[in-house]
Amino acid sequence: MISPPATPGAWPLTWLYAPGDRPDVVAKALASGADVVIVDLEDAVPPDRRAYALAATTDLLSSPHPVPVHVRLPSAHDTTAIAALAPLPGLAALRVPKVTHGTDIGRIADLAPGVPLHALLESALAVEHAHAIATAHPAVRGIALGEADLRADLGVPDDRGLDWPRSRVVVAARAAGLPPPAQSVHPDIRDLDGLAASCAHGRALGFLGRAAIHPRQLPVIERAYLPAPGEIAAAEEIVKAAAADAGAQALPDGRFVDAAVVAAAHRTLALARNRRT
Repeated sequence: MISPPATPGAWPLTWLYAPGDRPDVVAKALASGADVVIVDLEDAVPPDRRAYALAATTDLLSSPHPVPVHVRLPSAHDTTAIAALAPLPGLAALRVPKVTHGTDIGRIADLAPGVPLHALLESALAVEHAHAIATAHPAVRGIALGEADLRADLGVPDDRGLDWPRSRVVVAARAAGLPPPAQSVHPDIRDLDGLAASCAHGRALGFLGRAAIHPRQLPVIERAYLPAPGEIAAAEEIVKAAAADAGAQALPDGRFVDAAVVAAAHRTLALARNRRT
């Protein structure tokens, strides 16, 4: 059986995108409180500014930062960007857009040895290959959906048509022993109520955390994904009951406790504890 990572509370909850051709915006992102900053060299950057964006990002990553910095490549085939970024001490990971096969990841891993890779699945074919991509190379540290492209590929008008691909990616990540995926971005930066509702739905599907495109989205995402006080209290009760080592049992309120329930409770407490430190 594949075991979950040992420190679930250390998994990022907030991933903030910033356009690579806007160093001022990147600087604000680094100071925003996001768990991870993603410098975007793909969709957020006009094609005629991508050379500048790469140069600015190379300069940014010439030294480490307190916040992990990922870079979304201009494409999975941009060997110039991969070669320029891979050796930099400030690079925490590469995010690879529009991955469709495990061979895409294997090729990039060969070009960037030792660099953690996160694969973005943005088409029906990629979703079908989700587990193969997740297990393609030890460098793969996460998979996630690119929902705008996926929605267009599938021809679905709203989020209801994405629930199956979302669940597919959650299952593939778990089967590969990877952290739970983070949700794709909520594109309306003013719709914070809609963001909160969408995060609640994503959490129910098994996601953990979410990518954002504006700092105002970060507190909403964190609140949605952190355990609520009632969840923490319930988890503490379960762990306390399990400490008696009585095997499967029922709590006074009728909840059934077995090894799987106890494991989930430990995960809840680890997440709450590590976010407080």
